[in-house]
Amino acid sequence: MRPEPLPLFALDLTGTFAFGLNGALTAVRAVRLDLVGVVVLGMITALGGGFIRDVLIDSLPPATLLEWRYYTLAAVGGLLAFALSRHLRRIEAAITVLDAIGLSIFAVIGANKALDSGLGVAPSILLGVVTAVGGGTIRDTLVREIPTVLRTGLYAVPALAGAALTVLFLRADVYGLPAALAAAAVCFLIRVLGLRYRLNVPEPPETSSREKAPRGTDS
Repeated sequence: MRPEPLPLFALDLTGTFAFGLNGALTAVRAVRLDLVGVVVLGMITALGGGFIRDVLIDSLPPATLLEWRYYTLAAVGGLLAFALSRHLRRIEAAITVLDAIGLSIFAVIGANKALDSGLGVAPSILLGVVTAVGGGTIRDTLVREIPTVLRTGLYAVPALAGAALTVLFLRADVYGLPAALAAAAVCFLIRVLGLRYRLNVPEPPETSSREKAPRGTDS
């Protein structure tokens, strides 16, 4: 596994904090939880994707348990969301931007680690996406909501783009800090543009409730 450059590691920690904060805020809005519940869901959001990835590639113990700064920042984000939830809503746009940064960095680092473990191109891209969206999916499932990745059009797509670019750079042997930041920037840009312009991937045609049911035969 290539060691993360310091700027990328700093962004990774920033993303962990942002995911913990945003994940806990999402939990606060969805259901009424106590302090423990909010912090736990914040930590699951921040750490869950990387945990799944490391278990699947047999990189144990998971990195999020070996590096204290990860779980500490995730817990701090959850605590802040619990204590300041009303006030944090005023800066929701800034938190969303931090969340997009976390999505981008997690996709890049996840794909990098998966490919370095010996996996092929497609599985590495997949695990990059899982790293980015896995924690939020677990959180939404626990609060009995449809996961964000399944109902928000441009959430998995940016992670997929970032992970795919990372694998491409690694295969071309040009991976480094500039390449990693470029892949993360593409993911971030797609996510932010999707939010700004309300872009979505195609959805299946809805069946109109006003459609007439087939008439039955009179008895």
